[in-house]
Amino acid sequence: MRGYFGSRQDTGKGAFTLALACAIGLPLVLLAGCRDEIAPLRVPGGDAARGKALVSQYQCGACHAIPGVAAASGTAGPPLDAFGRRSYIAGHIPNQPANLVRWLIDPPAMAPGTTMPSLGLSEDEARHMAAYLYSLE
Repeated sequence: MRGYFGSRQDTGKGAFTLALACAIGLPLVLLAGCRDEIAPLRVPGGDAARGKALVSQYQCGACHAIPGVAAASGTAGPPLDAFGRRSYIAGHIPNQPANLVRWLIDPPAMAPGTTMPSLGLSEDEARHMAAYLYSLE
């Protein structure tokens, strides 16, 4: 039987083969991009060890539970474990290094009404603290 353009009409075998190839191949292609390890975000000029010391110095643990920081078991703010895997800061700000540095410097400027106070951090201190937070996976 001829189709519209003079070619033989498909008897169904070609469509079945294509569907089978898609059913098997597409999931494999999608899974190839998945991996357990996600490269931590990097903060230019940030030092995670210095950031950890600053997190302790500024007593962030009074409001947040922070793994690896002594006495950081606060519950007023969200726990900061796995911070490096989060998509958003404060629920709506894309979790990217520049945004996190700005957030740490002046949270109310980025999210009016937030309960997180501005602690008077310098940009340098915020970079180090951001580097530490991104190391929490």
